[in-house]
Amino acid sequence: MASLNRVLLIGNLTRDPELRYIPSGSAVATFTLGVNRFYTTQTGEKKEQSSFIRIVVWGRRAEVCGEYLSKGSPVFVEGRLQSRDWQTQDGQKRNTVEVIADNIQFLRSGAKSGAAPANKKAPSGADEVGTIDLNDEVAMPQSEAPKAAGSSDEEAPF
Repeated sequence: MASLNRVLLIGNLTRDPELRYIPSGSAVATFTLGVNRFYTTQTGEKKEQSSFIRIVVWGRRAEVCGEYLSKGSPVFVEGRLQSRDWQTQDGQKRNTVEVIADNIQFLRSGAKSGAAPANKKAPSGADEVGTIDLNDEVAMPQSEAPKAAGSSDEEAPF
């Protein structure tokens, strides 16, 4: 049986990213993305429905998100859904579903295309339409970088 777990979202951060480091030293950033859906009811009334989705980013991408993103920042997120279960100290069972981000693009909007928030410096590599692709901006650590079978580091396109 085939399966697919892929998520594509465009929305705005509802708060500043929370950046922390796990005991192994890896960075992890979490933030909530607000995503709106617009629709028309059978009576012709236009409505808006908002969803708030927890996003988790690992490694160097997490550090870049912590440095350059802030509340209200528009982003494109590509990743996968993951569910987690845990038990609270008082014995209650909890669970959550979150998106583990594989790719994040910072989107610029408004009259000043490519402008960064006043308290944030824009990373280099922003193109004319104001999009920054973290896959181009951030080199993945060797342990995370995929390699073709039988290829050497000199042959890698990144």
